[in-house]
Amino acid sequence: MRRVATAVRDAFWHFLADDGWAIASHIALSALMAMFPFFIVLTALASFFFGSADLADEVARLMLTTWPEEVSQPIAREIHNVLTQTHTGALTLGAVLSVYFSSSGVESLRIGLNRAYGEVETRHWILLRTESIGYVLVGAFALLVLGFLVVLGPLLFRMALRYAPWLAPLEGTFTVFRFAITSVVLIIALFVAHKWLPAGQRRSIQILPGIIATLLLWLAAGVAFGRYLAEFSFAYVNTYAGLASAMIALVFLYWTASIFVYGGELNSALMRSRARKVTASER
Repeated sequence: MRRVATAVRDAFWHFLADDGWAIASHIALSALMAMFPFFIVLTALASFFFGSADLADEVARLMLTTWPEEVSQPIAREIHNVLTQTHTGALTLGAVLSVYFSSSGVESLRIGLNRAYGEVETRHWILLRTESIGYVLVGAFALLVLGFLVVLGPLLFRMALRYAPWLAPLEGTFTVFRFAITSVVLIIALFVAHKWLPAGQRRSIQILPGIIATLLLWLAAGVAFGRYLAEFSFAYVNTYAGLASAMIALVFLYWTASIFVYGGELNSALMRSRARKVTASER
């Protein structure tokens, strides 16, 4: 426990030394700017592969399930407005540009993790950008398949009720099921980010503590921020007027990004601690 406590403090001081707050600000702004292009890509792919642009709306609701309601509702409403007004052609120039802009959000995560793990990027920027675009496309398609299954789930359940009425009490568990699916998606995304986005090599066991800490801190931050907004959301409205929703989302993403970067710093601190222990045992 003493070694863990030391690593937690070490991670915080390195977070400060590595300009963690500034990097988190960059990630938050990049994520907010990449969010809407990403859902435009989702709409284009949904129309092309599934024949329904409405599926992107379902994916948006699924992705925002774990956000505080005061943050997710305004963002979901604006995403819906964008998706219902955008052209859904899969091969339009706008869709191509949306893919590129969405990949900038992935690149911001790479920069933050490289700082946290003390890595210097040596790969060519074209390779990195291509990799980020690949993550965006694969992630978008995977989310659409997941969203399709979530939409199909209630329909299958209602069909099952005709032959097995005793399943009716389980209908309320679908909300928990949606939350569980979103949590699994977050875990997979964090694993991919820590494992393959930054330069260098790390074993799965080395990135696990930071992933767990990130999830727990995200949960605590979401609850705390939701409670804060429930009591003081009027302060944002009075200060920022029509920009209140955007500022609330940006502040929430800022804290989320700070926790994400700290998770990388915690992994790095634990790796340094293990290295010192091995060195000491060899003497």
